[in-house]
Amino acid sequence: MNPFDYRTVLSAIDEHGVRTISLNRPDSLNAMNRQLIDDVARAFDDANADGSTRSIIFTGAGRAFCAGDDRKEHSQPGNEAEARDLVGAIQHATRSIAFGAKPTVGAIKGWAVGGGFEWAINCDFPIWADDARGFFPEVSLGIFVTGGVTALLPAMAGLARAREMLFLGQQYEAGELLEFGVAWRVVSGDRLMEEAATVARKLSALPSESVRAMKRVLNQVAMTDLNRAIELETEATVGAFLNPETTRRLKDF
Repeated sequence: MNPFDYRTVLSAIDEHGVRTISLNRPDSLNAMNRQLIDDVARAFDDANADGSTRSIIFTGAGRAFCAGDDRKEHSQPGNEAEARDLVGAIQHATRSIAFGAKPTVGAIKGWAVGGGFEWAINCDFPIWADDARGFFPEVSLGIFVTGGVTALLPAMAGLARAREMLFLGQQYEAGELLEFGVAWRVVSGDRLMEEAATVARKLSALPSESVRAMKRVLNQVAMTDLNRAIELETEATVGAFLNPETTRRLKDF
């Protein structure tokens, strides 16, 4: 298999060294199944290791970025080992995006829900279409967030706003997320990919070693507890998956 061939993700590079990684399950609004989670992690691992890739655009094919877990394919982990394997895969994708050497520009459209919202927040430069929306349904379902958002959201939006977003599960429009500091820019939907490409090309033109060092140092200094947050999220999510009430809530949702 070619290192840039995946079942549920598209990966292509242009002449500027901008690699576009696209979630490619448009019929399900790019909802997350295990294959997609694994493909995202591998696509980012491959891109970060690829010398010709200088920056990354992360987006979704079709009408949405990512509508969260695919409930049609959701299979509740049957034991702790299965739960840890699933959550470990999700957090692997987080680390590949957030800690990878290459700067990532998010091009977020349609819905970004749950884990999809987490992936949007993991991007270094999240650009949202003006009609895009995001929310976290996890607490209402008896499960827990991943993606390091328990550290990232307070750093971006402040602790009070992070509590609101994570506890109450409200739906937010792109303009609100820009006001909160969660979105970096908001543009019209027909300009989303153009704007993302412009920013990614600017990043690609910068000295790669300086960009790599800046991303590493900013993550370590501005979000000192990100690794710890990922560890604690993992434990909380595994525990939630093993609660029988979670299965009922997920089916109802």
